[in-house]
Amino acid sequence: MERVADDPATSSAGSVYVGAAETTSTGNGAVGLRVREVLAAPCLAQARVLAGTRGLDRIVARLNVMEVPDILPWVKPHELLLTTGYPLRDDPEALVALVGELDDRGLAAMAIKLHRYIDELPAELLAEADRRGFPIIEFPQDVGFDDVLNEVLGTLLNRQAALAARSDEVHRALVSVVLEGGDLSDLAAELAAILGGPVVVTTPDGRVVAQAGDSDELARIGASAAFDRSGRFRVEAEPEGTRDDPPGPRAVVPIVAGRVDHGRIVTFSRTPISDTDVHCLERAATVAALAITKGLAVAAVESKYRADFLRDLLTDRIDDLPGAVAHARSLGWHVERPMAVLVAELDPGQVPASLSGLELRPVQERFAAAWQTVMRMRDPLAPVASFNNEVVVLLAPAPNGDLTRIVAELDRQVAGDRGGGRHSFSLGVSRVATDPSELPRAYEQARTAVRIGRRLTGPGARSTFDRLGAYRLLALIPDNGELRGYVADVLGELAGDTTEAADLRHTLEVLFDTNCNVAETARRLHFHYNTLRYRIEKLERIVGPFTTNPALRLDLALALRVRQMRGT
Repeated sequence: MERVADDPATSSAGSVYVGAAETTSTGNGAVGLRVREVLAAPCLAQARVLAGTRGLDRIVARLNVMEVPDILPWVKPHELLLTTGYPLRDDPEALVALVGELDDRGLAAMAIKLHRYIDELPAELLAEADRRGFPIIEFPQDVGFDDVLNEVLGTLLNRQAALAARSDEVHRALVSVVLEGGDLSDLAAELAAILGGPVVVTTPDGRVVAQAGDSDELARIGASAAFDRSGRFRVEAEPEGTRDDPPGPRAVVPIVAGRVDHGRIVTFSRTPISDTDVHCLERAATVAALAITKGLAVAAVESKYRADFLRDLLTDRIDDLPGAVAHARSLGWHVERPMAVLVAELDPGQVPASLSGLELRPVQERFAAAWQTVMRMRDPLAPVASFNNEVVVLLAPAPNGDLTRIVAELDRQVAGDRGGGRHSFSLGVSRVATDPSELPRAYEQARTAVRIGRRLTGPGARSTFDRLGAYRLLALIPDNGELRGYVADVLGELAGDTTEAADLRHTLEVLFDTNCNVAETARRLHFHYNTLRYRIEKLERIVGPFTTNPALRLDLALALRVRQMRGT
């Protein structure tokens, strides 16, 4: 190779690549040697770094020799470019522009042998290299390119061989965990032992499904900004790859199978995470995808069986209730105690309209899995199942019978801080059923609560059946035509969809809220007192003397609620 430099007539751009060394790592790019490690080679003991010392941690995965002017089309990222400067001997200033081009293409560094064709490098080149952190290295005079190629390539190959050996060892260890029936917790424990630091496995939106490692370390990182208050890993703020800011060095690798995102594997450390560790994490992600896919296949069958049984119980399709209670116990559910039914539904518009059928399953499954996760921690004996587009949860009330605090806490844990692409959902809660025979009625109450709650307050509704008031009675009327007729008869012109009708309906609602107190209504609506008196006269011309007729006020109040509830 040294003769190539001495013989311009036979010069060419010659690249030497390191087979497996071209493998890239999510964390730091290509797997290879850092520039400072390359300089530790015996043949480069006398080499000098002329500029760009900030870039000595760049990765060198291959070497290239430049002895032709048009080298740029041939260079690749993570290369150490060797040159005598022969192509630019008549125009050393061109090296200044070349440094920027090489850095933009992701090269690791450039090593030049001076006093052959160029005696010194322009000051502008060194300044540009320092600004970019692009190392410029001066070769020792008595070292040939072939010496560098042989030593550095040998080190790279040894590094790659060691990486492959460790990777295979890790892969065998992790696969054996899965083949022996281990789950994600066992996988995380094995990986934590291999890497020597805490490991966390999460869902795509960051819910922790498994973790392993020192308990104090897990508590420390769990209290950091990498996790939100609900304990969710902030995947939206933690990109794939390595980071070194608080709570410390960490690497994030996606778990993907069949183009479906199944979550993340994250490892934390007190010391910088190496390329080898990242590569091991990537192999672990492949095994985790296998474990998750296997678990989903088994869980799909089990979940359907359990969900079908719970649906039959909640829709009163079971004749032998004592037998059903016993069967529920065999499934790990205790339904004979007092329980309320909670129904949670993803709000319309939360999922792209282009998704349908099987494409929707991951979204709905993740929503159901979120409820299963939080309920498993709170009450593992409580049934949780997914019925098509709704998740049904049976809740045991607190000793004092209060459900409000329990529902609020579950809601907070499932909703988190809305990060990671989470979807809005509405939920409804029934009265407490004191006996399993009352569960079907409780289920209908919860479904009524979520339906009416969304109608009244829009997406993200939180409703309990006991607080629906008159809406509970109105919801029992199945004939929408009769209800629309009632609204039209009672409200007359106010039932229309015009802006004026809506404005007058709002005035009427505020009047009823204040028990027809004109002064208070005027204050709430920011109207002059006389303006409101004029509006009241106009309303009475349309609907009748409601200020003096209590029965008419009741009819009007009900009609307004029917319209609000049914959108009629």
